[in-house]
Amino acid sequence: MLIEGPVEITLPDGSVARSDRFMAAVCLCGRSARYPWCDTSHRRRPPRSRRGAGPE
Repeated sequence: MLIEGPVEITLPDGSVARSDRFMAAVCLCGRSARYPWCDTSHRRRPPRSRRGAGPE
């Protein structure tokens, strides 16, 4: 997800992540090594299987 900056995100542990960039990419899939910021890790890993999806 792209968000106009600057951005402050409060993480579940109470810490705050900040970005002063004019646009920040936030990770929504949880695969980023730089969480909460997106590092495009989702592109290098196979997609998670969807619940209820049958063989194609």
